[in-house]
Amino acid sequence: MDALYGVACRLTRNPTEAEDLVQDALVKAMRARAQFQAGTNLKAWLFRILTNTFINKYRRGGLERSVLEGPDADPLADGWVSASTMRSLRDPEQIALLPIVEGEVRRALDALPPEFRLAVVLCDVEEFSYEEIADIMGCPIGTVMSRLHRGRKLLQKSLYAHALAMGIVKGEDVVGGRAKNGSPSSLAEYRARKRGAA
Repeated sequence: MDALYGVACRLTRNPTEAEDLVQDALVKAMRARAQFQAGTNLKAWLFRILTNTFINKYRRGGLERSVLEGPDADPLADGWVSASTMRSLRDPEQIALLPIVEGEVRRALDALPPEFRLAVVLCDVEEFSYEEIADIMGCPIGTVMSRLHRGRKLLQKSLYAHALAMGIVKGEDVVGGRAKNGSPSSLAEYRARKRGAA
């Protein structure tokens, strides 16, 4: 339920609408329980129903603009950052900075187009496999990979200045999110530098 609600909040950007979406999806799942094949991934099946319900109710119903951009749009404040991300932020400095980082990431994620946002949330927050995401979103794995790549690039671009200001990346070492030698910046190297400076 928590995972469904978290993704519903990311889709609708409104806690009340998210509750309705989860309720509608669970009602549909109960009605279609005979269609579920035992031994398959129940979580992926429920997320597929949730995604289809969102598409049918909000996009095709003409409510997408009011839900996603309306005056009542209110992003979820807590609960969408994965447990593994939270465990990695243990030192006091990072705990103090967590609300700032969380807010910036939330704003950047909310600014993504819906199809990119959904792919990123399902992969990087809910930790579904590409195959499960393809099943949930009803598209080929290649489309999932493309949306993830483009969504992550947009996030990287919008968060780069913030990462630079917080010392997560160094301007002289990194250009456009990549090291001078062209390889991606290493999180392990950043953490080692951070421990060495402390």
